Amino acid sequence: MSIAVEPSKATYSGPSFDRARVWDVMRVGVVTCRPETLLIDVARMMSLYQIHSVVVQDVGEGERPWGIVSSLDIAAAAGSDFSVLTAQDVAQKQLVSVPADASLRDAAKVMSEHAISHLVAVDRATDWPCGVISARGIASALAAPR
Repeated sequence: MSIAVEPSKATYSGPSFDRARVWDVMRVGVVTCRPETLLIDVARMMSLYQIHSVVVQDVGEGERPWGIVSSLDIAAAAGSDFSVLTAQDVAQKQLVSVPADASLRDAAKVMSEHAISHLVAVDRATDWPCGVISARGIASALAAPR
């Protein structure tokens, strides 16, 4: 028995890649967890919200996010004991961000320079996270029919 997989329809309908901004393809809002959150719970959050990264942030007013756990980090830890590993154990501790109004070309360049697949989008006026952009989002804008 063989199963044919149908490709999904393109969902990006924003500006062309050359005119698009980070806010055109980013996921609005940021899902966060505390550093001590068990990795199994981070994996559950990713599954529940259908996302590929969770930002790590200490609790407290004005506390800035300081890391990110991606689905690749979860996969790399798959052979470990998820009952003791925490977000801070596997998080990428250098949180890389990009202004939400930056071009997709600039965001792709930052991803490439840092060899990462997710960037935290920040509001230029407040420098506070407002979303997450993934390499898949950039690919969607590139692949969209024009």
